[in-house]
Amino acid sequence: MKKPNLDTVTTINQDGSKYNIHPADVKGSFTLRRRLTAWVLILIYILLPWIKINGYPAVFLDLDKRQFHFMGLTLFTQDFWVLFFIISGLAFTLFVLSSIVGRVWCGWFCPYTVFLEHLYRRIERFVDGDAPKRRRLDEAPMNKTKFIKRAIKWSFYVLVSFILAHVFLSYFISIPGVWSNITDGPAEHITEFLFILAFTGIFTFCFGWFREQFCIILCPYGRFQSALTDDQTVTVFYDYNRGEPRGKMTKDADKKLGDCIDCRRCVNVCPTGIDIRNGLQLECVACSACVDACNEIMTKVNRPKGLVRYDSSAGISTGKRKILRPRLFLYMIFTAIGLGVLGAVFVSKAKPFHAGITRVMGTTYTANEQGVRNQYQIKLTNKRNQDITYTYKLINSPGFELSAGTNTITLGPLQKDTVTFTVFSPVDQYKGSADIFIEVTSEDGTQSELTARFLGPAATLYKDSLNEKQETTNPE
Repeated sequence: MKKPNLDTVTTINQDGSKYNIHPADVKGSFTLRRRLTAWVLILIYILLPWIKINGYPAVFLDLDKRQFHFMGLTLFTQDFWVLFFIISGLAFTLFVLSSIVGRVWCGWFCPYTVFLEHLYRRIERFVDGDAPKRRRLDEAPMNKTKFIKRAIKWSFYVLVSFILAHVFLSYFISIPGVWSNITDGPAEHITEFLFILAFTGIFTFCFGWFREQFCIILCPYGRFQSALTDDQTVTVFYDYNRGEPRGKMTKDADKKLGDCIDCRRCVNVCPTGIDIRNGLQLECVACSACVDACNEIMTKVNRPKGLVRYDSSAGISTGKRKILRPRLFLYMIFTAIGLGVLGAVFVSKAKPFHAGITRVMGTTYTANEQGVRNQYQIKLTNKRNQDITYTYKLINSPGFELSAGTNTITLGPLQKDTVTFTVFSPVDQYKGSADIFIEVTSEDGTQSELTARFLGPAATLYKDSLNEKQETTNPE
């Protein structure tokens, strides 16, 4: 087994080829909790498209209709500005998390780690056996047994990737849409078929071969983590004060050794192939496998647990930890600002309907002896999953009135419609072009104020022309 060092990446050989890591099995409290967490996350991923809230999946990015459904809330394209604040809030939340507990997200909650460690590695363990057997199989020349095992394992990989790709697609076209694609055949849905093929290939490649190299080489989180952590960040550390000098157990009572018996168990179970005893490293995802492995060994040799544990660099060197510190406060302030702005803007702007006003195409105004008229259109979008009735009226617009007729419209769930109406200014109240204000109110009391420009002739010229026309019609 390759010995890790601080000068090279364990997963890459000297000639640039890939070195396959086969982490050994480990048992312990952290492993059990991490496994349960992973299966809960996998179930959430699979079940969310099946759970309906207000008639739509709990999470559904409907690209065809350009709608985003999230836990009963429907957002349209005009609401996507909210994503800026959501992403900003999540980013600063990630900063806070990294500052407090390092890469715990990577080891416990990252979808890539969850699928790799708790699906694909379990398949490999089932087909090829434990870590020593897998290493021997890798080193063995191709023969009938190896070929059969490779064929079975990669068939499972492709099957699982195929299923995961279909689940992923259901977030964009819904479960009924996926079923329709399956029953209709690829020829009827070529785009979706290519999507499935592409993501099946990507998942199979990443989880079947590329594996931990994505976390080490491609994922940016490990890179900027170094700028977010400090001596007080809690992550997985080896207690060198207890462990050094390390050495095999001996009966020589005069020989002063630390608690580390140099069994390399922590190295054997590491999914990224590092030696945690070399200190904090970029490749470490804080998964706690080495913590359980070391605790197991310490129990066997009757020594205290915690030689490898979740702690901070300062905690290891001085025995004192300080969770609250200036850097963390700064991250928390930015997080609070981002989430606060998101909440305030969301409440004030993300209304249950959208209304916009335009002038009827091809018209400006009509003027006669009674007054001046303009025609407008209100485009309404119901963002809720229920029928809602809307009313519209003029406000703060003296000298103008709506033409006779209904001023209400009812829209079905997520329906869009356009209502045309006329605004009239009587001749005796007409004062020329001006801004008018229309208030649209839903039956639940939510209001939206629209502004439009009322066009017409100059008031003096218009009234003079009417007077001249009247004098011509009725001469003295």
